[in-house]
Amino acid sequence: MSNQRIASAAVLAACLAAAAVPAQAGCLKGAVVGGVGGHLAGHHAVAGAVVGCAVGHHLAVKKEREARAAAAANRAPASAATR
Repeated sequence: MSNQRIASAAVLAACLAAAAVPAQAGCLKGAVVGGVGGHLAGHHAVAGAVVGCAVGHHLAVKKEREARAAAAANRAPASAATR
């Protein structure tokens, strides 16, 4: 087995293990997209998967933070209106 296949299998296993942890939201999806993009951009699938995992996680955390802020903003006027 070539070194690239071993490295790809290791990254896939790490991403699958990380995807099982809720704190790593977005990692698996980002890793898949990054891996495909890296492969198409010159056979850099492993590097693309690593970067995609980081970006996917960042975007998932950002989306969750925005959802919490929107929910808090929606709750605040409702409690002020009941006074």
